[in-house]
Amino acid sequence: MNTAERVRRIKPSPSTAAAQRVRELKSQGHTILDLTVGEPDFDTPGHVKAAAIEAIEAGETKYTPVNGTPRLRSAIAGKLRERHGLECTDARIAVGGGAKQVIFLALMATLDEGDEVIVPAPYWVSYPDMVRANDGTPVVVDCPEADGFKLTPERLGAAITARTRWVVLNTPGNPTGSAYTPAELRALAQVLLDHPQVRVLTDEIYDEIWYREEDAPSLAAVEPRLAERVFLTNGVSKTYAMTGWRIGYGVGPADLVTAINTLQSQTSSCPSSVSQAAAAAALTGPQDFVRETVRVYRARRDATVKLVNDIPGLSCTVPDGGFYLLVNCQGAIGQFTPSGSRIQNDEDFARHLLDSRQVAVIHGAAYGAPGYFRISFATSTDVLTEACARIAAACAGLSSAPSKFPPSERSS
Repeated sequence: MNTAERVRRIKPSPSTAAAQRVRELKSQGHTILDLTVGEPDFDTPGHVKAAAIEAIEAGETKYTPVNGTPRLRSAIAGKLRERHGLECTDARIAVGGGAKQVIFLALMATLDEGDEVIVPAPYWVSYPDMVRANDGTPVVVDCPEADGFKLTPERLGAAITARTRWVVLNTPGNPTGSAYTPAELRALAQVLLDHPQVRVLTDEIYDEIWYREEDAPSLAAVEPRLAERVFLTNGVSKTYAMTGWRIGYGVGPADLVTAINTLQSQTSSCPSSVSQAAAAAALTGPQDFVRETVRVYRARRDATVKLVNDIPGLSCTVPDGGFYLLVNCQGAIGQFTPSGSRIQNDEDFARHLLDSRQVAVIHGAAYGAPGYFRISFATSTDVLTEACARIAAACAGLSSAPSKFPPSERSS
C-alpha cells in the first residue's frame, strides 16, 4: 500500500511504543516496574461515572453540537472564569475527543506548507509530528536545565521568522513538570506583541496537578493584549483521571474555533455525548478528588526526587506540576554494562534499565532531551521505591571500562 507523504514524515508516539513494549513483556510473564505511563493511576470519581450512567439512562446518546453540549460549554466557561478570570462565549469554545485532537485540528486549520511552529524542547512527543502531519515545519528551540527547561525571551525572539505561525507553551510541561511564572509569561508576551502574525498555543492539561501555593498562571490572563492570539487547550483527562473518556477543549479566537469546528464536522462529527456529560460533572461537581490526588502526587514527587538524587550519576529538578521527573543520566553515558556493552546514549540507558532490572522508563531524546530519561510517578510509592532501588543497582553495576570477564565467563 502506498501511504501519503504526510504519514511517512511522522513517527508513532515513543511513549505509546514504550507502553506497548511493557504490555508485551508482561504478557510474556515478565514482572516489569512500569514508569512510562502518562495517566493517573486513580479511578474516575464516582459522581462523574454516575453522571455518565444517568446520561445513558436518560437517552443522551445522540449526536451533539460539533462544539459540545451547552452544559459542557457552560462548565468550561465557568472553570476558566473561576481559575483565571477569563470570560468566553460559546463561539470561542471548541470541544473534541481529547486535548490532542483539539491541538491537531488547530494546527490543521492554520498551517500551510512551510509555515513554522516554535516548539520548546524538552517537548511533549506529539508536538513536532503533529506539525509535520499538517505540512508545517517544527522549529525546535533547546531550553536547557540551567534555564529550568523553559523558553526565554531571547531564545524566542531569535527563533521567530516571517514564517512563524505558532509558539507552543506547555505549562506545567511534559516531560519536565516545569511551569512559567507570571513574570516569565509577561516577558515572553513582550516579545510576541512585536510579532502579530504569531499565535500562541498554551497546553495547560496539567494545570491542576500543581504544587505551588498560588494557582498556575495562564498567558491569556497574564497578558490580555494577546487574547485574540492565544488558543488555550485543556481537558479532563489528567485532573480527573479520565484519560479514556477522551474529552478536551480549546478556547480562543472565534475565527479559529469556527475553523476547528468545520474540520471536526467532517471528521468525528462531535465528541461522545456520554463522555461530555461526565466531563461537565467533573468540571462543576465536588473538587475533593483533585485536592486529594494532588496531595498524593506531591508526596510521591518528594519521595522520588530524593531517591533519584541519592543515586550517583543521576539527578533531577523538582517539578512544579504534573507527575513526571526528567532525570539527567549524562553521568551514565559512556559507561559499560556488566555484559560489556557501552551506554552510547539515553536510549541505551533506558534499554539497560529494562533489560537488566525490568524497570521501564522513556528515553529523553524522544522529548528532544538527549541525556535524560522520563519517570512517571503516577504509580504507587511501593513501585516507585522499588524501581529507584533497581535503577540504583543498575547504575552501580556500570563501569568506566568493559569487564575482562563478562558474567557468562565468570566462574561461580
